[in-house]
Amino acid sequence: MQLYLRLAWRNIWRHRRRTFIIIGAMGFSLAMMMMYDGLINGFNNAIYGNAIRVLGGNIQIHADGYREKFENNPLLPLQDDSAVIQAALSQPEVISATRRIQTGGMVTNREGAFSLSIIGIEPEAEAEVSLIPQNIAEGRWLTSADRDAVLIGRGLAEEMILKVGDRITLVGSDVNKQNRQRTMTVIGIYDLGLASNEKTTLYISLAEAQSLYGLDGKCTEVQVNIEQLGDEPQVIAALAPMLPNYEVETWEDNYPELKTTINRKSSVMNVFGVIIIGIAGIGILNLLLMAVYERTREIGLLGAMGLKPRQIAALFILEGALIGVVGALAGAALGLLFNYVFGQIGFDYSAYSDIADYMALISGRVYPTLGLEELPMRVFSVVIISILAAWIPAQEAARREPAEALHYV
Repeated sequence: MQLYLRLAWRNIWRHRRRTFIIIGAMGFSLAMMMMYDGLINGFNNAIYGNAIRVLGGNIQIHADGYREKFENNPLLPLQDDSAVIQAALSQPEVISATRRIQTGGMVTNREGAFSLSIIGIEPEAEAEVSLIPQNIAEGRWLTSADRDAVLIGRGLAEEMILKVGDRITLVGSDVNKQNRQRTMTVIGIYDLGLASNEKTTLYISLAEAQSLYGLDGKCTEVQVNIEQLGDEPQVIAALAPMLPNYEVETWEDNYPELKTTINRKSSVMNVFGVIIIGIAGIGILNLLLMAVYERTREIGLLGAMGLKPRQIAALFILEGALIGVVGALAGAALGLLFNYVFGQIGFDYSAYSDIADYMALISGRVYPTLGLEELPMRVFSVVIISILAAWIPAQEAARREPAEALHYV
């Protein structure tokens, strides 16, 4: 095998210019895919990471049986929320763990009745990780001492024609399924640029929610935020043994539409990447076909020396594989360099925040990651396509008769 490698390595550098062009094409294609992967991961962290923090954290911890009753917004209190928070904060990836009460209800005023999600939060704790305190358009952020006070979104304020200081009636059911109603004052209006979310979410203090829903001193959910989007599985794996009687779920379970959006972007790039590398693979096919005709006498000599057709074919396939490997290494190095540099500098997309709703979640600059998440699959694709591109020239070389090839001019 060592002999084959030496011959293949020598052969691919016989025509350096052609080889450099093909390796450059393969490497540039891989580098472009790595750049895209890094940028998309940066966007995911900037947009979907922020969306997850607004919606309810990377990980949610509920009482056992919550998932079965999820559609009905059950008020199932956690038995020992302090122990749950302590367990979550013991993980190095976790940056915050806060208590919440989340249920469904209605708000009414003279403009009509609107169904929405009512969320009781620990305002001081969530102020460190939530985007909402940074986007208060009118009034102020909640405090733990607030009673009969609500924070609403710009979308709901416009729908119900509300301003700070106006009164609305909150309607819902407590833990015993008893109807509860309370008139409350709007103390703040937040504006994330996400009208659909702002119309359907309302915030009150955790203490107010505990009083309103008969959950004195308890909560129904612990929201866990982690540093890096994508690290949820390993955090859950660590938490599961520590919290055996709780349901520990990721945002993917509660917000599947976000997962679908992210996966769709990755799938599109996978298809696009294979097409790009396939085009570069045509260059390998052309290079090795030319090599077959240029080295016809050499192929005949190899056959005369006793190499079997399959061994000659293997030599050309090995040449294609080596071109793919060298191209992959060059592309990986170029892609890592690009992503590292721009990962420090970032891209400023603030000017495009009004293009679409989700773009409003970009707070400042987008920083690409190194793009290592998909790198093994990308490199594998490059090498496989290189081998496939070498298949036809290899078969062509294997079919050469030694006697005829030796007389080829």
